[in-house]
Amino acid sequence: MHGRQQIEINLRPWSEADLTLLQQLMGDPAMTEHIGGPETPEKIRRRHERYYQGSDSDRGRMFVILVGSEKLAAGSIGYWEKTWQGQTIWETGWSVLPEFQGKGIATKAATAVLELARAAGMHRFIHAFPSIDNPSSNAICLKAGFTRHEQVDFEYPPGQFMRCNNWQLDLLAT
Repeated sequence: MHGRQQIEINLRPWSEADLTLLQQLMGDPAMTEHIGGPETPEKIRRRHERYYQGSDSDRGRMFVILVGSEKLAAGSIGYWEKTWQGQTIWETGWSVLPEFQGKGIATKAATAVLELARAAGMHRFIHAFPSIDNPSSNAICLKAGFTRHEQVDFEYPPGQFMRCNNWQLDLLAT
């Protein structure tokens, strides 16, 4: 029996040149099935500007997930500040293009981004809020070491609520 092939991943800060990747991630109905559907081209452009203008911010960072020695752009991941239940936390989220899904890439990227959030030293907790209907993202949370706390109604995109699992990880735990 063969194990899963080891795929090398790297994260690099979001850049002005990454608009096409964001269009693939946020403009495709299949890619946005669990987060309210595709965004308009204008919303994608505004999101892109936020990502690259804040790529070196102490309030959060977005990254491109690069795969293999060719460093192919496979998706995005990041962490950002959010007020949750009266405290400021990090929130994280990711998106991986279909041709790279099911290979452990998002789990490796999540583990890497947890280390970056830990190194930032600003907030004790990081949360992820995947839809209860998204088994892949929920499995990534479990594999990356998060603990599921409860189901919540989460507003995303703004003005639209979805049922999510609240996964939390204590960045100070050893």
